[in-house]
Amino acid sequence: VKAAGGDAVVLTATDGLTLRDSEGHGDEHSEEGEHAEEDGEHAEHAEEDDHDHGEFDPHVWFDPANVKVIVASIAETFSAADPEHAEEFAANLASYQAELDELDAYIEGAIDSLTNRKIVTNHEAFGYYIDRYGLEFVGSVIPSLDSAAEPSASEIDELIDAIRAEGVTVIFTESSLPATVAEALASEAGITVVSGSDALYGDSLGPAGSPGETYLSMMRHNTDVLVKNLR
Repeated sequence: VKAAGGDAVVLTATDGLTLRDSEGHGDEHSEEGEHAEEDGEHAEHAEEDDHDHGEFDPHVWFDPANVKVIVASIAETFSAADPEHAEEFAANLASYQAELDELDAYIEGAIDSLTNRKIVTNHEAFGYYIDRYGLEFVGSVIPSLDSAAEPSASEIDELIDAIRAEGVTVIFTESSLPATVAEALASEAGITVVSGSDALYGDSLGPAGSPGETYLSMMRHNTDVLVKNLR
């Protein structure tokens, strides 16, 4: 954005959200750290801030309450940039937030029906979802927020031990990640892998016509897959 020049408004969509750190704890988003990054100044301070608070979990969209805050910020920014259409932005915002409320209620009702809430995923993408709806995260094939990381042999062994100890019955793979390691791990642990068309959408939406083509449909798909396989 800086390289492009110009005077376009840059909105940090996560402003105002309580972000999970890399250990899964909530922490207020640091405005001081944001401005250091935005200005490209005080890099040492920004690094200290990261060190003090840990890496933030970027997968904020897995909590619809976060998305309500984000779309409100977007609508406000659009209205300031294009005041002639402010009423239209406000109407669209109200309509979409109502859909988000319906989505939230749908997920809550579906998850509430479960007695088994223990899940294992490809990587640590679903923390906000797990926190909001009361699931229990046992572990992930890639023990990292970064889907490009690779698990060590000892980490795989630890996860297999946890799966057996917790009585986990299924590993959920993600549509944007290969299922090879998850399948090998599940085979060794003697449990099922959910993959293919039932894979969860984690770091990306799906193509047009797929269950993950929109945010709303992606969240319903993930919920339906989780509930179907945890019952």
